[in-house]
Amino acid sequence: MSAISGRVRRFLQKPGTTDLSKYRRLLPAVAAQEDELRDVPDEDLAGLAKDAKDLAAFCAVGREAGRRALGERAFDVQLLGTLVMLSGHVAEMATGEGKTLSGALAAAGHAVAGRSVHVMSVNDYLAQRDAEWMGPVYDLLGVTVGWIGQASTPEERRLAYGAQVTYLPVSEAGFDVLRDRLVTDEADIIVPDPDVVLVDEADSVLIDEAMVPLVLAGSADTAEADTAMAVIVRTLRPRMHYEVDDEGRNVALTDAGARSAERALGGIDLYDSANLGTLTRLNVALHAEALLHRDVDYIVRDGKVRLISQSRGREARLQRWPDGLQAAVEAKEGLAATESGEVLDSITIEALVRRYPLVCGMTGTAITVGEELRQFYSLEVAVIPPNRPCVREDEPDRLYATAKQKEDAIVAEVADAHADGRPVLIGTLDIEESERLAAQLDSADLPCVVLNAKNDAAEAAIVAKAGCYGTITVSTQMAGRGTDIRLGGHDENDKERVAGLGGLYVIGTGRHASVRVDDQLRGRAGRQGDPGASVFFVSMEDELVTSYAPDAAPPRETADDGLVSDAAARRAVAHAQRAAEAASLDIHRNTWRYSKLVDDQRGIVLKHRTRMLTTDAAIKALAGRCPGRYEELTGTVDEDVLVTVGRQIVLYHLDRGWADHLAELAEIREGIHLRALGHGPNPFIMSLDPLTEFHKEAVKLFTQLFDQIETAAAETFEAATITADGIDLDAADLKRPSATWTYLVQDNPFGTDFDRALRRLVRGNRK
Repeated sequence: MSAISGRVRRFLQKPGTTDLSKYRRLLPAVAAQEDELRDVPDEDLAGLAKDAKDLAAFCAVGREAGRRALGERAFDVQLLGTLVMLSGHVAEMATGEGKTLSGALAAAGHAVAGRSVHVMSVNDYLAQRDAEWMGPVYDLLGVTVGWIGQASTPEERRLAYGAQVTYLPVSEAGFDVLRDRLVTDEADIIVPDPDVVLVDEADSVLIDEAMVPLVLAGSADTAEADTAMAVIVRTLRPRMHYEVDDEGRNVALTDAGARSAERALGGIDLYDSANLGTLTRLNVALHAEALLHRDVDYIVRDGKVRLISQSRGREARLQRWPDGLQAAVEAKEGLAATESGEVLDSITIEALVRRYPLVCGMTGTAITVGEELRQFYSLEVAVIPPNRPCVREDEPDRLYATAKQKEDAIVAEVADAHADGRPVLIGTLDIEESERLAAQLDSADLPCVVLNAKNDAAEAAIVAKAGCYGTITVSTQMAGRGTDIRLGGHDENDKERVAGLGGLYVIGTGRHASVRVDDQLRGRAGRQGDPGASVFFVSMEDELVTSYAPDAAPPRETADDGLVSDAAARRAVAHAQRAAEAASLDIHRNTWRYSKLVDDQRGIVLKHRTRMLTTDAAIKALAGRCPGRYEELTGTVDEDVLVTVGRQIVLYHLDRGWADHLAELAEIREGIHLRALGHGPNPFIMSLDPLTEFHKEAVKLFTQLFDQIETAAAETFEAATITADGIDLDAADLKRPSATWTYLVQDNPFGTDFDRALRRLVRGNRK
């Protein structure tokens, strides 16, 4: 970006135009201290970091700590990234530019200023790796560091949170917050008050997964696997018995399909009001059968269905579908049903991050979602230039008429590159495609290594070797893989040989739904000024095109091998990607509008709960409601025991009331569109705004919530047997779940609320 164009963009307040000049002015002062710091003993660096009078002095000490601990002297651009994050922004740094060290120095800078820092990663592996890798740097700077993973015990979590800097997956941070919201003893709280969060892969976490709900459930039971419905839908045929919409998100029975299912169910009328439950189970089973595909949407491992993260192309640990869909997929695969339970509380990733007073982060691709980061988090993006100019050659897309022609062309292209020994990285859209393409390569005597959700435990080793001479690597999405691809291998022994061949060659097998994911794949080549190249092979039959540009005209100019050259077809592909990105943003905004009010209500409840938990307010409230009962008990029960009893009673009913409130809100949101649709002269034209109607209902319910909770608590206080030893919770019917469990919801599997409502009306009017 030129200086003039940069000033113009800043004047227009465009994302990614954060002025770096004030940070650049600090770099000479950092360099001036470098020689002097070389002679400082290790044990004195921590004191210098703590006593640093300005950011330049701290960065100088941080650079020296990195040099001694890791043998890596931070480049000026890495320090720019550190300074940007210390200022509360998101730093966009290209792949291979050293984000991990920049982030560690930023976290240490916040820590020595007296703040508590959580570094959120996308998975357990990266949290542990980065904490241990950067640990020696933190040691020299006098900063304590810990990490948390899925298997961490409560005591291990407490110890890690006690460190000045804590690395952890975003999901574990959310689950710990949810568990803390159910404690009945203040001493059991694990998570400290939120202060600073530094988000790795910030665009992925803050935008792509922002609305993913993290759920805490209780009273877990084993759901019934609906094998009968799975058998029935397996006999149905597409286009005869059911139809799938153009986007592949919705499926509906045809008249013939309904009749076939009714016969299989003993001649019932599916659309009779008495059979609505059966119809729902049938539709869920049909969704599982027709729309969810093994090795695309999920894999089966160790006898369990495991979802695939659409934003990362790997197993989404702990993630599951809602509304019986999980059990339906398990029945489809002939597996035992997993547990299900009542939702006790939930939190979206966006709401989790917004708890922190200061948010910053880093990623390789943030500029294209700069407006969203600004809108939802008040975050600005600073684009950090590379340490060395990028010389990667990004070729125009190669567009083909059919998917088969595209894949044939990919195999031929790989063969040409491999004949010279040039390393090739092939980025696929899903597991099924990666395995199909790997089989084609194998048939062509082109041996490859496959990296997908089925073997992601070995991902670090596979990625590290992707730059070796003669290597062919096939991978699902590369976002968050977290390992550099160095030419010639991790030790770079063969670097010059590979560089002479043109460096790493990245081939995309299709455009993703977001240009950012394409850019993340491209960014694997051309690291630190290395040579490299990238190209995307696309077909008019790709799901992106058929879903988001279904009316695109067939290509007019097609070569014998299927290569398309006419501009209209290329514009259709570009339009499809823009439409997919717009749809994603619309879903985010709409979900945010619904969740914002619920988050506000949750905040009020949590503030009240904290007061009940940490003071004697609960027993005072009960005494006010039940003065006679309170006077009776004070003669036989210690005041401290009564405080505990009051707290147990009130917290139980508060948590019970909030769980019931969430369940009611879920039902209201599910049905609010039906109510809105039904008021106009045309039943398919909305005459009421669903969001407004939802807010009305949610506010009405919430105004009654605390009175209902207090009434229930008072009734328990009056009726329960309370002795000098306290209260028998089971006898008082205050039994909490014997176990709680956590999962993430794959949100909105049946399309939008409007889609679902419309389908129901259509089915209802069919009779």
